[in-house]
Order: sequence, then C-alpha cells, then structure tokens
Amino acid sequence: MALRDCAVVVLAAGKGTRLKSRLAKVLHRVGGRPLVEHTMRACLPLEPATIVVVVGHQAAEVRAVVEPFGAKTVLQEPQLGTGHALLMAQRALEGCARCALVLPGDAPLVRTGTLLGLTNAHSQGRAAVTILTAKLDDPTGYGRILRKRDGSVAAIIEEKAASAELRAIREVNSSIYVFTLEKLWPVLAHLKPQNVHRELYLTDAIALLDSRGECILAEVAPDPREILGCNTRAELAHVDRILRENKRAEAMEAGATLCLPETILIDPDVEIGPDTVIEPGVQLLGATRVGPGCTVRAGSVLVDTVLEEGVVVKQNCHIAGSWLGAGVQVGPFAHIRDGAELRAGSRVGNFVEVKKSTLGEGVKAMHLSYLGDARIGPKSNIGAGTITCNYDGVRKNPTTIGAHVFVGSGTELVAPVNVGDGAYIAAGSTITEDVPSNALAIARERQVTKPGWAAEHRKQTGAGADVAKDGPSARSAVSSKTASPNGQRGPKASRKPARRKKVSRR
Repeated sequence: MALRDCAVVVLAAGKGTRLKSRLAKVLHRVGGRPLVEHTMRACLPLEPATIVVVVGHQAAEVRAVVEPFGAKTVLQEPQLGTGHALLMAQRALEGCARCALVLPGDAPLVRTGTLLGLTNAHSQGRAAVTILTAKLDDPTGYGRILRKRDGSVAAIIEEKAASAELRAIREVNSSIYVFTLEKLWPVLAHLKPQNVHRELYLTDAIALLDSRGECILAEVAPDPREILGCNTRAELAHVDRILRENKRAEAMEAGATLCLPETILIDPDVEIGPDTVIEPGVQLLGATRVGPGCTVRAGSVLVDTVLEEGVVVKQNCHIAGSWLGAGVQVGPFAHIRDGAELRAGSRVGNFVEVKKSTLGEGVKAMHLSYLGDARIGPKSNIGAGTITCNYDGVRKNPTTIGAHVFVGSGTELVAPVNVGDGAYIAAGSTITEDVPSNALAIARERQVTKPGWAAEHRKQTGAGADVAKDGPSARSAVSSKTASPNGQRGPKASRKPARRKKVSRR
C-alpha cells in the first residue's frame, strides 16, 4: 500500500468560525478523537513519502496531536486560504514526492481504502489533479462537479454561482485532491485573491489547470458520508453519531450484547470480549478493555480501565484507570480510581470509593467506605463506614491490612498504620497504632449513660416543655396517633407510656 512517490498534506490551520468556539476546528472531538487525528489515522497506512500538516490557529496544540504520528508541520500565518496553505508547504514537499494527496483536517469519515483508490486513479489517469467526489441526495452547500463527455472534469461550480440547472447536479466536491506537483506549483504562483475574503483558493488552481488544457479527473467515493466535514456544531454531532454507530456495530459483530445500543458510548480504542453484556447508558472511554463474559449495568462509566473475565459492574459506577480481576463485583454507585487494583473475586459494594489501593483476592468492602492508598490482604472484610485517613495535610500515607482481617463498621485507620494477618478491629474504633496479627484492637471511649440528665438540662436551660413534648416520654409519642414505620397510623399502637429500662451505673 506504500505510496513512495506521494506525499500527504493535511490542511489544519483554520479557526472554524462557524463553530463559534475558541478551540481550533480540527481539535474538536468526534467519535472519541480530535478531528485531525481521524485524518492522520486514515493516511498513515498509505505509508506516504512524508506527511505535512499546515498549522495556524492554535498551532502548538495542533502540533501536539499530529507530531506523534510522524508528521512535519509548517506554519500558515496569516491564514489566506487553501491555495496559500499549500504554498506554505511547498518547501517541505520539494524533492520528496511526485504528487501530493491534499485533504482537510476535518474529514474524519474518509477511509484509507478510498484515499488509496483516489491516488491509484490519479496515477493511472496521468492527471494534473484528481478530485474525490460524492453523489449526495441533498448537495446543498457543496460545489458541483461539471463533467465533460469523456468523463473528465470541466469545472467545479460553487453553489452561489450555479444556475438552477447546475444546482440539480448531485455530484459534489469533497475538497480532497491528488495533485501532480510539477503541474501545481506554476498555477499556484499565478493565483489571485479575487474573492470577498481576499484569499487564495485551491479550486481556482483547478480552474487554471483546466484553462491550460491539463487533465482533471474525479473519483466518486464509495460511501458519500466519507466526505462529510464539520463546519457547525450540528455537523459535529452528526459525524460523531456515525462514528459511534460504526463502533457499536463492530462490538456487536465481535460477540458483545448491547442493550439499546443507541444509548451506549464506546470510544474507538475500546475492546469488548464476547458474551459481555453492556446495558443502556454505559460509557466505555479511552483505552478501556472489557474481557469476555462481563456485565456492565446501566449508567456506569469506565475510563482507561481493564475488566478481566466475568466481572460484574453494577449500576451507576465510575471506574477510571483501574484493573479489576476475574469475577470481581463492584457497585452499585461505586467509585474506583487512580490505579486501583481489585484482585480475583473481591467485592466492592454501594457507595464505596477505592483510590490507588490494592484489594486482595476475596476481599469484601460492601458499604459506604473510603479506601485510599491501602493494601488489603486476601479474604479480609472491611465493615461499613470504614475510612483510611490517608492525608495528613501534606502527604498521602499508606495503610496496610493483612489477610483474613475483620474491620468492624465505623472504623477509622489513621495512616500510616499496619494491621497484621487475622486481626480483629472492634466497630467504631479509631486506629492510630499498628495492630499485631491475630490481635483484637478496641480504640474507643467507654460509654457513659446518665439517667435523667437530659430532662434536668432542659429544665435548667429553659428549653422546657416544648422540647419535652417531642421527647420519647411525651404522651403524644405513644398515643394512638403514632405513625407506623411505613408512614401510616398504627392501629394497635399502645396508649400506655413506654416502660423505662433500668440502666446500671458503672
């Protein structure tokens, strides 16, 4: 497929005024990538002699996208049209190629095979320029292709200059061309800015080539959607929809089940194994890889995350930059992030956050906990409301919990701290010192109960009857008007005051 005598020139200098954005047009994202990256990926397999990207608006940011693909960049400043952009690339192209494939940086749907067919048609036809065209049901807004009887191109007629008869032509210009450079440079030198914008246009160069009797050919794109550009927000959304549909179709073809696929967002680099089920409203972003036999339930978002075989992600979880081993279950409403590693068979439940932590095989942390900068050994149980207090205001500190540890509910582990294998931590403890293996740690104040203290306090402070009326000893609290737990009036509610239990003093 290598095009050793053909260079690629990507025109990526424009601002994109119609997008009404501070961001350069080619940096807007569709299908999970910047527009210009789609163009680069379509060109790379051609193995051209060189790739030159003409940059201008937000040049540094555009360079950051294209240079990792091996592209050279040239600056167009000021931006004076497509013809002027190619003149800026002339020095970079001299001596390296016989022809140049020229395409805009906002053509994200064009395919490598189509570009290869265009360059082959150009070479075989010995043309000065070959134009990629498309036949549209609604050609409004595009320049029309007027052909001669022999099938070559007579002219490109811009819509505003076309008669009603010419506007009925459905074949349109895509702004993707292959030029023979020795034919192109002389006519570019003679271009004049004879338009309202005072710019130099490549379409004028094509008219000059025709006036000199040069051969101008056109090749029709196999899929007319390939030429779609992104000049407005609506066009961005339309192209994004097409790219997303293509990715979902690819996933289903590979054996994944997508429930209401139109609601599921899958980035282009995502991999999904067979027999995996993806429910509605899921987003799979970045370099996420989902193994076979997984289930990702509704509303969950996975970013740059790996799920091994048989993982279940319940509803409304957010997982970023993490690895989940075989058979792991998380959620609902779990937040797993920043390099977290959940090993085989571990379970993380509702409203649990795991950050930069490793959970060993079979670990359970089922309710309302925060586990940050922690290493937890196999088969340990983390009770509800457990917090690793990892941040001291300056640095993050580690917590290490051994294997088969039982951490009671409401425990705070003030890092740095270590808990040995087989240890128990009593519920409600604040652990500030290491706990040896197989020890029981209790770190809480003994409860003190003072009967009657609250009533005496109210009496002394003047809170008085209004507060007492709402207390558990008030007659209204135990009357027949008392509501049952489900909100209804309890028909069998006792009218007698509740008998107080004796509380011993210690």
